[in-house]
Amino acid sequence: MPPPFALAAGAPFGVYVHVPWCASRCGYCDFNTYVPGRVRGAAPSAFARTAVAEAALMRDALGGSPPPADTVFLGGGTPTLLPPSDLATILRAIERAPGAEVTVECNPETVDERRFAALLEAGVTRVSIGMQSAAPHVLATLERAHTPGGAVAAARAARAAGFGHVSLDLIYGTPGETDADWCASVAAALEAGPDHVSAYALTLERGTRMSAAVRAGRLPAPDEDALARRYALADELLGAAGLRWYEVSNWAASTAARCRHNLGYWRGGDWWALGPGAHGHVSGTRFWTHRHPAAHARAVAAGELPIDGYEVLDPGQRRLERLMLELRLADGLPLDALDTRARAQAQRLQRDGLLRTDAERAVLTLDGRRLADGVVRALA
Repeated sequence: MPPPFALAAGAPFGVYVHVPWCASRCGYCDFNTYVPGRVRGAAPSAFARTAVAEAALMRDALGGSPPPADTVFLGGGTPTLLPPSDLATILRAIERAPGAEVTVECNPETVDERRFAALLEAGVTRVSIGMQSAAPHVLATLERAHTPGGAVAAARAARAAGFGHVSLDLIYGTPGETDADWCASVAAALEAGPDHVSAYALTLERGTRMSAAVRAGRLPAPDEDALARRYALADELLGAAGLRWYEVSNWAASTAARCRHNLGYWRGGDWWALGPGAHGHVSGTRFWTHRHPAAHARAVAAGELPIDGYEVLDPGQRRLERLMLELRLADGLPLDALDTRARAQAQRLQRDGLLRTDAERAVLTLDGRRLADGVVRALA
């Protein structure tokens, strides 16, 4: 078992709940997801009951009286495959601070205005809708179930239900996608009136059907030059619509529209993890729960924390993680987080047009954002 958990005094505290159920598994996805009816010993109908019991174990592990959560994020999987009443049950088991941000991820085909109204009543403050693309052939390649207009309709339904914070998630670089397809997808997303957009480059993950298709030559690999172009196009189009980048892959219309839960990740905060295959972090200890829903549920039913493994980060690892995460933010990284060698590298990266530095901070330029991993490697 991991060492005793002790939250950093006065620091924001978040809770991530992983709902592992999906109606089907998309060909590019390597998340810890399962299709109902295909898992022996676990079912979506039992998830809320297990999550409530796990939340009680969380409280005990954190000394019996952890601070109320500043943020809660229900991700997946597809949390909205569960009835809104189940999600409300889970949220009642997590004490939240006044004004807490509560985000639920959803797929367009699982929501409508009535369900959004029920989520709002349950205490959800923010919805994140998986759009990916507005091009039919791109959605087909990604093996998404919703129609090209489904995500836009869902975003409008969320607004009609009363949500003030609506985010759309996009993916660029899918085989067969063109620059015109991508621009049309960004434009369609903006027409829905979100106050937040996430845009991620497609990555080929080992073990996925898409990765196998690329290796077999049935699909072309993502093109690095195309990925760079599409990132720049997204930044231009979103910026023109009033959404500014605050993290490499995220744009928001205002400070209030930023995802506070994810900012906790990028700023090295503390968060607990509930659900199968969820990852948490408390004061330099990272931990993860049993991936399989049945193994996870058995542990919880036995009154045991369902933690499958953990690591205590040493000072070098914590420094590297800070560099990797904070440098992704528009606020940048304090220069005092860099040693002498890294500061010299930062000067070189500035001459190369990848960093902008002042007396206190280093911030990625547009080119630096597109090459963020390489910038981190140079500074590490």
